[in-house]
Amino acid sequence: MEKYILTINGGSSSIKFALFNADGSFAEVMTGKIDRIGLEGSFLAYKKGATDEVVQVMPLPDFAAAVEALNSFLGQEVDFNNIAVVGHRVVHGLKHETHMVVTPELIAELKQTIPLDPEHLPLEIAIIETFAERHATLKQVACFDTVFHHDMPRVAQTLPVPRRFEAQGVHRYGFHGLSCAYIMGELARVDLMNAGGRVIIAHLGNGASITAVKEGKSVDTSMGFTPAGGIPMSTRMGDIDPGMLWYIMKSEVLTLDELNHLINHESGLLGVSETTSDMHDLLEKEASDIRANEAVGLFCYEAKKRIGAYAAALGGIDTLIFTGGMGENAPRIRKRICEGLQFLGVTLDDAANESNREMIGAQSAPVRVRVMHTNEELMIARIASDLAK
Repeated sequence: MEKYILTINGGSSSIKFALFNADGSFAEVMTGKIDRIGLEGSFLAYKKGATDEVVQVMPLPDFAAAVEALNSFLGQEVDFNNIAVVGHRVVHGLKHETHMVVTPELIAELKQTIPLDPEHLPLEIAIIETFAERHATLKQVACFDTVFHHDMPRVAQTLPVPRRFEAQGVHRYGFHGLSCAYIMGELARVDLMNAGGRVIIAHLGNGASITAVKEGKSVDTSMGFTPAGGIPMSTRMGDIDPGMLWYIMKSEVLTLDELNHLINHESGLLGVSETTSDMHDLLEKEASDIRANEAVGLFCYEAKKRIGAYAAALGGIDTLIFTGGMGENAPRIRKRICEGLQFLGVTLDDAANESNREMIGAQSAPVRVRVMHTNEELMIARIASDLAK
């Protein structure tokens, strides 16, 4: 009887899922997503092997409806008795230094962690609990985005707040850890020598982060106590003057929930452009709309600054890697970020960059610049498989 590994990647308004063979090959059987949860035009889409994607439009007014739709769809496509393990991406792992098999105690702990990540954790927990209730014998694994960064140097983890907050767990955690772990594994496969050197990973998508890696270990990363920190993102502020938050909250008489919404859903590219959070749309508009032009410019400028800072932290760069939706598919963004970094040894081959080749750095340049596809789902499947043994 064929067994499968199911992976679940829950976001703030979407759920990605994938099914892999559990025979050690990790062959991908099916991928899919539920998107626009709580918004108009919500849908479930899936793809099996080489077949065309199938899209089913359905009303999904809230998390409960989305989780029910996911459970119902998967029940039609695969016998849950044939699922060896489910791996869940859990964004905030708080104190955990390893990924974990899900237990009632872990679920209770995650619920206590919700204030640290109200954008992702409620949906992730809802999915885990639904599967536990409907499929009592199903083994589930929590794969934490924070594990990759757990052993960063203390100076990189420490935040400049009174020590009583550190005792409550307030420090830099870092995120996109599953993506970073996958990328470093792939780099070791294609370039083992430089994988042990000084690497900067620019994971640029709706959520965006820059991570410095030395000898395979995270040294520093732009996201901090929550995934809202770091460089500006599609709708998240990133790092800003904390006094500004006090001013905004006072001047507009915002509640805490309204402030959180402003930080995570009204800012970043959307806030600056006033039109869209989509980089593709902004690039199309930037020649005619100064707001779009400034949003793109700010994003690239902040990413460039962070790369320069991490070059200082690492004592130089051997490899710069672009990944994530923008990192993999936006040559203009990569070029603008790299412009002016020649003093660090970063020089692009324009033709290679425009063609989205894997190696986009000039051959004569000392820094290798790569475009690498990330695969968080496969990383989750590998982790879950190991813990299910």
